[in-house]
Amino acid sequence: MNDAREPFSAFDSADYLDNLDDAAAYLEVSLEDGDASGVPEALGAIARSGNLSELARRVGMSREGLYEALSADGNPSFDTIVKVSHALGLRIRFEAVA
Repeated sequence: MNDAREPFSAFDSADYLDNLDDAAAYLEVSLEDGDASGVPEALGAIARSGNLSELARRVGMSREGLYEALSADGNPSFDTIVKVSHALGLRIRFEAVA
């Protein structure tokens, strides 16, 4: 019996975000349960799917600072989330649900 194992790389959602429609849908899903804690990490995946250095320049942050802010352990300000969203070509909207 051959016990050779096939190597797998870790799943990264950034590998599957090909356009702004995918990115917007990913962010919407991250908010479905009413918990906004997944938004920075979702924005981080969207940022990694493109040119993180260019995005950091447009936001006015260092690449490392942006990467850290949008990591699982990051805690970006709402201002940073708005700036990153805008720089990505996304808009944050609020709508009445009741």
